[in-house]
Amino acid sequence: MVEITGIVENSPAALAGIRTGDRLVSLDGHSVRDVLDYMFYASETAVEVVTERDGVRRHVRIVKDEYDDLGLEFASFLMDRKQSCRNKCVFCFIDQMPPGMRDTLYFKDDDARLSFLQGNYVTLTNLTQEDVDRIIRMKLNINVSVHTTDPDLRCRMMQNRFAGKTLDYLWQMAAAGIRLNCQIVLCPGLNDGDALRRTLTDLGRMMPNLTSVAVVPVGLSKFREGLYPLTPFTPETAAAALDLIADFQTQFLQDYGTRVVFPSDEFFLLAGRDLPDAAYYEGYPQYENGVGMLRSLADEFRDALADADAPGKRSVTIATGMAVYPFLCGLIREAEQRFPDLQCHVCGIRNDFFGHSITVTGLLTGQDLIAQLRTQPPGDCLLLSEAMFRRDSELFLDDLTISDVEQALHTKICVVPNDGYALLDAILGEDDG
Repeated sequence: MVEITGIVENSPAALAGIRTGDRLVSLDGHSVRDVLDYMFYASETAVEVVTERDGVRRHVRIVKDEYDDLGLEFASFLMDRKQSCRNKCVFCFIDQMPPGMRDTLYFKDDDARLSFLQGNYVTLTNLTQEDVDRIIRMKLNINVSVHTTDPDLRCRMMQNRFAGKTLDYLWQMAAAGIRLNCQIVLCPGLNDGDALRRTLTDLGRMMPNLTSVAVVPVGLSKFREGLYPLTPFTPETAAAALDLIADFQTQFLQDYGTRVVFPSDEFFLLAGRDLPDAAYYEGYPQYENGVGMLRSLADEFRDALADADAPGKRSVTIATGMAVYPFLCGLIREAEQRFPDLQCHVCGIRNDFFGHSITVTGLLTGQDLIAQLRTQPPGDCLLLSEAMFRRDSELFLDDLTISDVEQALHTKICVVPNDGYALLDAILGEDDG
């Protein structure tokens, strides 16, 4: 049973007389342990609700529109505690962070409910057969961190003796028609090469229920003392990974009409290769994994640039990670050529906080921005990607705030989403005022 902490005014639950402090016992005869049970069993047009107060149970029948919420509120979104990860993956970035950061940055979630509700990736090692049966019964789409389909290698990579055995859940879900997105964090010399061939071959057997696979390169910070020895990708190893993936894409495209597997943008940048065109990404199913983000940004930016009106005299600075610095410089040159009165300085920020091998924009900190931009006149505004911040937060990873950086650099900061239209608007000052 779960305690009801609030009732939405004029909701079906309120009209039925359910009160704050009641405990939810069941919906249509099914016990409710978490938000998935609540959403699934409360979706019908007529729902039998059983609540309890002071040991007395009350039955009410609620009639509503299909999928309308009953109007019950609970202490937490999941209705119970978030599940933490049971693995100690050799590539886990959380284990590569320095001490002294805020507690929430050290929490590793591995919760299948968040996979369905928010798109998080899960390793399956937290699941039981009962959980898998529920996923199949509810027809929930799931995002899975696979990394390898070699059971022994998966156990070694995730440092969990059950990690290989739980791959069986993946095959069960695919066979039952569950749509699956998968992710592979690729580590040179560990799960690349022949191991990657095996993984992509095995995953291909899940078609047509395999929606997509993202392959992303391992990120290595300078805080790896005592951790599993890993090496970063080089231009040569990144190119080799791209070539191997391309072979599978060709075969999948021939067999299923889709490439299925997609390397993240970082591989193209590391290998010094041009980004594919938009058609390659087939609607960007792995966008949140950094697959096609730069292609989408560039296409949107150029579309916006073609229709933009000339600004007045304008000077701004864009701070970005070293990986995308050359790419972004190319886009800005196009804008400056079109608008001679525009001055837009792109500044590539070295990641002194985590180490120079970390080059993505999303892991930049406030202190590195301050240290490296002190002598850089910011112009009218300093533009920063929203990737540097937690969702709905103004905190950098090092707990500095936007206000802290604005005061240190004596400038206004504009946070820009990963959207080419929004980027050009910010550069031209369309959102000022």
